[in-house]
Amino acid sequence: MTDISFYHLLHQPLTSALPKLLEKVHGANMKAVIRVGTENHMRELDEALWAFSKNSFLPHGTVKGKFAEQQPIYLTTEDENPAGATVLVLVDGMESTELDKYDRCLEMFDGADQEAVTAARVRWKKYQDAGHGLTYWQQTEQGGWGKKT
Repeated sequence: MTDISFYHLLHQPLTSALPKLLEKVHGANMKAVIRVGTENHMRELDEALWAFSKNSFLPHGTVKGKFAEQQPIYLTTEDENPAGATVLVLVDGMESTELDKYDRCLEMFDGADQEAVTAARVRWKKYQDAGHGLTYWQQTEQGGWGKKT
């Protein structure tokens, strides 16, 4: 079963929080797929990954680029995994029919959007009923994460 962690954004936007999590994923020599809802949001996240830190580099590509099978971090609007990533990041309320092909899934949702919060609760219940291991992380004021039980 896939271990699924919910990340409840409260104090920083996805464009700030996602790169920090991806630094940890990439630092652990894992590959990630980020599934987004629209091409516009994919472009926004692509730009955020290029510009988030002057002292760090997150190698990544998008479904619109070349060499998808070589990308350690891959942004897409599709349910695909061309580089054999073990981590799936779902944003924009996206879901995957390929969830069991990943070791970990990071579900990120905006706590200021009540529809997103409600949808995340529905997905939590669905994953729980399917037997996945679940954890819930709430963003702190400093931008870190506090595990909730």
